[in-house]
Order: sequence, then structure tokens, then C-alpha cells
Amino acid sequence: MQDAKVFFITGASKGFGLELTRQLLAAGHSVAATSRSKAGLIAAAGTPTPAFLPLEMDLTDESSIGQAVAEAIGAFGSLDVIINNAGYGQLGGLEELSDTETRKNYAVNVFGTQNVIRAVLPQLRAQGSGHIINISSIAGITGGFPGWGVYCGTKFAVEGLSESLAAEVAEFGIKVTVVAPGYFRTEFLDNGSLGLPEHPISAYVAIRESESAHTSHLQGNQPGDPVKGAAAIIRIAGTEHPPLHLLLGPDAYAMAEKKLADLKKEMEAWKELSLSTDLETA
Repeated sequence: MQDAKVFFITGASKGFGLELTRQLLAAGHSVAATSRSKAGLIAAAGTPTPAFLPLEMDLTDESSIGQAVAEAIGAFGSLDVIINNAGYGQLGGLEELSDTETRKNYAVNVFGTQNVIRAVLPQLRAQGSGHIINISSIAGITGGFPGWGVYCGTKFAVEGLSESLAAEVAEFGIKVTVVAPGYFRTEFLDNGSLGLPEHPISAYVAIRESESAHTSHLQGNQPGDPVKGAAAIIRIAGTEHPPLHLLLGPDAYAMAEKKLADLKKEMEAWKELSLSTDLETA
């Protein structure tokens, strides 16, 4: 077993968050786990113990996040690994989704993650150690999914802020990893985790086909095993030099490879124009 660590996990009542909580507790680690509903979290993960602290936390409320982080530090005295796992998918074309629907997705997936990071950093800096693991998605690397533009935007944001965060906190001994899973057999595509557009526009055939593919065909048939995915995340949490980027799943790896190849091809095709914009030198 790895040396026992203190983990702070968001979105721990289902999916990766719940599986991470179960595996970490079984391995002898301490876990402060958060969810919108403490009762639901306890029903899923078990009653509180000296090693397990279930916390009710609203990711859209900065004061709620601050209180949960303070309770975790009060209970365990330190924080070793922060796993920003909470989030949800929002389907719908950019024309279809309202400002309210769009901002709601960003509030949870991006600003909630950033608020947790802001809340834990004073403790991690004081310790001179820590590992922040942000769960993104392959949709944060490639955005070629009709009807997923807003969700992809949130995950591209998580990828970008994670890279900047890594550069900002390295001097304090704090590590950062952003994880991009492919399709795993979790509740992500369930009605409770997936937002659908309130005002769909029938003209968007590709979006409706993508919507049907995800809600009717992919759900329950995803190739990824969340038990193995959670174990992979735990593995990097125990390494001295974790990666900044980690892809999870053969599908995610293949899509990332295609994105890199397509980007390289496009760069080369337009290289002359790209390099033509500097000021003339004497």
C-alpha cells in the first residue's frame, strides 16, 4: 500500500468519485468526500468513520466550498491530494442553449473547480506539498462532437487552467494533473447527470443524431471500466513525478492521437501564412 494520504474528492456520490472513495478507503487512506447531498453520499459510500468524512458542498457557492475545505483540514490536519471530479454534461447546440443553461454548466465544471483550488491552495502552500488532480474529459482535447460545444468549452477551460496552475504552484512543491477520460460506464449519460436543451431547434440534424447516440445507444455500453479508471487515478496520486496530462481509455488515446495528427497537418498546410506576420526587419 502507498503511504496513507488525505484525499479531498468532489462529486463523490457516484461515478468516478464514488469508486475513488471506495478504493481509497479500502487501501487505508483518509477521504473527505463531498456531494450536493450528504445523505445521498452516506447512502452510497457509507457512514462516517475516523477515515471517512462525508461533506455536503455546493460547488456553485464559494462559502460552502470554503466551509467544506475547513472541515476537512480540521478533521485530518492536512490535505495531500485534491480530486476535482464533480461536473455534468450539457447537450445542445450553441444556438440552442440559453445564456442561463450555458452559465450553469460553466458554474459547476469550471468555476466550481477553480473555487476548490483557491480554497485548498493556502493549506497546500503552507505544507509545501500536495497534488491537485482535475478530471477533465477527452472533450477537453477535441471538440468535434455536434451538440457538445458548451461542455467542450468547460473542459477545454479545465485543461488550460490546469496547465497554468501547474506553472504557478511548482515552486511550492505542488503537483498538478489533468485527467481526460474517454467513455466510461458511469452515470454520466443518465438524465440526472446530463442536461438537454430546453429549446431544441429541429434544423440541427447532426446535433439530434449525436444526442440520440449518447442517450440511447452509448449509455450502458461505454467501454471504459470505472474501477480500472479510478485505480489509474490513484496510481498517479502515489507517484513522485505524476504526469501533467493523463488520458484514460483506448478511445480517449485514439481521439487525442487523431487531434494531434489533424492539428499537425493543418499547421503544415498553413505554415507559410502563419509565419508571414512579423514586422519587417532592416
